[in-house]
Amino acid sequence: MKTFEFTIIASGLDHEADDFEDRFFEAGCDDATIAFARGAILLHFAREAESIEHAIESAISDVRSAGAQVDRVEPDNLVSLSEIATRANMTKGAISHYSKGARGRGFPHPVARVTTDSPLWDWDQVSKWLADRGKIDAILVAEASAVRKFNTRLEIEQSECAVYAAVH
Repeated sequence: MKTFEFTIIASGLDHEADDFEDRFFEAGCDDATIAFARGAILLHFAREAESIEHAIESAISDVRSAGAQVDRVEPDNLVSLSEIATRANMTKGAISHYSKGARGRGFPHPVARVTTDSPLWDWDQVSKWLADRGKIDAILVAEASAVRKFNTRLEIEQSECAVYAAVH
């Protein structure tokens, strides 16, 4: 078993309720640190599991058992050059050189805020590129892919709920 760290962003419960933290603990989130920020419930997990997929899946189930709605999983896939450097344990300068093509070709293009001074890249794409060149461990690629998978699934579920609510 390995310990995986990630954060679930949730909503739907009153963070000022007397039983707020107890609900999560009793639902199996005893391996999470709970916080409330910017209107969202943040549950930072350090969960032991056979894989990142199992860790996230079980945490989502536990958060829902507590009565909360799961909005998304972090760390987010949209990253700046600084965040790429931090996640890859490299310098920002090295990542900047990669992004400009000064150290190898084919670095992924930014996917958001492309026309600004602070574009964002897709961590899933960047992690694969870095791993292919032996710069990061393949586990980071698997984790990025798992987070993307769960966030896509959560977005689809939320869209289906919104359509259902609009029809009824």
